[in-house]
Amino acid sequence: MYKVVSLFAGCGGCDLGILGDFEYNNQKYKKLPYKIIYALDIDEKALATHSLNFKTNQLKCGDICNILSDEIPDCDIVIGGFPCQSFSTVNPTKDPFDDRANLYKQMVRIVKDKQPKAFIAENVKGLLTLHNGKIFKKICKAFENAGYTLSYKLLNAADYGVPQKRERVVIVGIRNDLNKKYLFPKAPNVGKWIPLSSVIKDLAMKDQKYYFSERAVKGMKNAKPNMKRGLWQNLDEPCLTITSHLAKVSLNSRDPVLLVDSKKELYRRFTPREAARIQSFPENFKFAGSETSAYRQIGNAVPPVLFWHIAKDLSKTLVNA
Repeated sequence: MYKVVSLFAGCGGCDLGILGDFEYNNQKYKKLPYKIIYALDIDEKALATHSLNFKTNQLKCGDICNILSDEIPDCDIVIGGFPCQSFSTVNPTKDPFDDRANLYKQMVRIVKDKQPKAFIAENVKGLLTLHNGKIFKKICKAFENAGYTLSYKLLNAADYGVPQKRERVVIVGIRNDLNKKYLFPKAPNVGKWIPLSSVIKDLAMKDQKYYFSERAVKGMKNAKPNMKRGLWQNLDEPCLTITSHLAKVSLNSRDPVLLVDSKKELYRRFTPREAARIQSFPENFKFAGSETSAYRQIGNAVPPVLFWHIAKDLSKTLVNA
């Protein structure tokens, strides 16, 4: 059983994925040989959700910059999706060198000091091309200097059984002395994506609070041609990427929404449970706090099903290591 430290744990998308033993969309994802012994995040509400769903020996709320490496238990694996707002392609004007962008250094520090057998890091697609790839190369070099052989790949969650077109770069590092290199798993759903309809149980639901007002619809219709328009989703395809501001979804944005009735011009946002399904959380996964908080936790998470595939193959790579 590999001991896992989860950094930037949030509500636990990576953590559920690496543990396995859950059912999603009528498919069973088997238990994997990992145990989470320490989870860290700065968001109390996200950790409240984590506490509802996992039995973790040490659950720490705090700023990773203030956490000494000695405070973190020895482990076999370190996982974490360091905050990615500064690397996002949605807002290219963000300063890529702000404090949040430099949080990868904290993950490097902990990996270097704890020397686990392996680590898994996740981030947005934009990290690969920002500043012509210089920032990504800098991050990879830092992990290599910590003593690790890297493999990285741009993955689309839809290729792994998630009903969402969500592209993320994943970096897997294995400690040099183990003389192993990670190979990414073959994507099982290439060419046979899971449609959004598989997780939308009632398109025309009765709860009116999720519907956009007539005024919002009129505003979308009257918007200037160069303005962004509401992106209602084709239920026969995976959803576009959902984000952390699901509670503030607008019809004049690039946010995915649902078209309930074209004749009546009825549109609505996803419910928190629908958003969780789109991210591949199972039905029994509970979220603490308000709906607004749940939306943020869900949008910031890594799809558990995607992470399960990555973690499963890592366990195979580390056999006898």
